[in-house]
Amino acid sequence: MDKITPERRSWNMGRIHSANTKPELTVRSLLHRMGYRFRLHRKDLPGKPDIVLPKYKTVVFVHGCFWHRHADCQYAYTPKSRVDFWETKFQKNIERDEKTRTALESIGWKVLVIWECELSNIESVADKLVKNICNRRNKTNGQRLYGFQASRKNSSS
Repeated sequence: MDKITPERRSWNMGRIHSANTKPELTVRSLLHRMGYRFRLHRKDLPGKPDIVLPKYKTVVFVHGCFWHRHADCQYAYTPKSRVDFWETKFQKNIERDEKTRTALESIGWKVLVIWECELSNIESVADKLVKNICNRRNKTNGQRLYGFQASRKNSSS
């Protein structure tokens, strides 16, 4: 049973946004400090990716663990009320995410997902971004990134 009135629940849910979320802003800020330039929410790409790095033909989705069902994550719980509604909604989200990923990969884009819970360790997120973006191009080899050295090998040797 929900402890919140339907009116209050509606108000709460109305405050949840799909773009410019705090986790997304954190990743964008990190990418910018690392020297990457990007576009936001390009409507001409399937799924309107959160972050698009055209130079590297890479897109980044910043997923909330709850909404996108991060496997084995403490934040990916199912609410106790209206369980059927939530399970259907979550399943549709998962299917849409997979369809979007497949569509982007089929037109040559690399898809990277950053999970909200990963942002508690910003250095590992930075490392993940460098490794996945720089596989396309050898841009940051040897550069200082966000106060620490990138830990990746030169792919051209």
